[in-house]
Amino acid sequence: MNKRVTVVTGGAGFLGSHLCDKLVKEGFKVICLDNFITGNLKNIRHLLGSNNFRFIEHNVSKYIDIGEPVDYVLHFASPASPVDYMKFPIQTLKVGSLGTHNALGLALKKKAIFMLASTSEVYGDPLVHPQPEDYWGNVNPIGLRGCYDESKRFAEALTMAYHRVHKIDIRIIRIFNTYGPRMRIDDGRVIPNFIYQLLNNQPLTVYGKGKQTRSFCYISDLIEGIYKLMLKPVNEPVNLGNPNEFTVLELAKIMLKLNGTKSKIVFKPLPEDDPRQRQPDIRKAKKIINWKPKVELKEGLLKTVEWFRDNSGSH
Repeated sequence: MNKRVTVVTGGAGFLGSHLCDKLVKEGFKVICLDNFITGNLKNIRHLLGSNNFRFIEHNVSKYIDIGEPVDYVLHFASPASPVDYMKFPIQTLKVGSLGTHNALGLALKKKAIFMLASTSEVYGDPLVHPQPEDYWGNVNPIGLRGCYDESKRFAEALTMAYHRVHKIDIRIIRIFNTYGPRMRIDDGRVIPNFIYQLLNNQPLTVYGKGKQTRSFCYISDLIEGIYKLMLKPVNEPVNLGNPNEFTVLELAKIMLKLNGTKSKIVFKPLPEDDPRQRQPDIRKAKKIINWKPKVELKEGLLKTVEWFRDNSGSH
């Protein structure tokens, strides 16, 4: 039997590289595309010797040409942290629009199943809590975060259009805050920020009063959900994330305790359009793919801090 071939765009990124690992382990042949705008070769270096893994350096906002049959196209290419998409707003909009168009075009040509990595940011600063898939969101299209939020909202609309017009078998996953090894220490998200500050004996920076909430899903849980959904014919958005909600201040205190450090907490003004609440409603994922996160926050944080400690010399 021929191996199923999966194209992963953004495969050298944080999520993409863990997804490549999983697929290779499950016996898929993986073709990974990345242009390293935010991805890193070291995330996939260990796969380069595998017969089931091939890397192509490519910007998916340009036409994608793969000279062999393809069974799945998983579109994970995009800057995903505020630091990155505010630095690269035009590239972010292009990969969400042109990149999604090119990835869908490849799926159409190869009669492949298409999966879009969307985001909880499509809900913006939500007025409904927790956020179910049928909530339309509260997004500022011209705010600093609009380049990311709107590129993903457009990507979802384009994916649904291809499904309705061309009958492509699609998946849309809305990914909530995820953390773990291979995050960049400077990516600006709260967990890498705190880890960087801890490892450098700096005070932890909390914005506003730290009352804004986040739900943190460990990478292994998320990848399991993505994999299960990939194999299930669900042509509508599904939330994937951990519904356990923590305030940013609670997170800071947990991390100080885990590290047994004497660092203090300092408060700074809240950034523009920073969502006040973020919590996934995962009833749909539980029902459709029998999925829920297993890794507790403390366990995941310990693994992540340990990885950063071991790899801090290479950033």
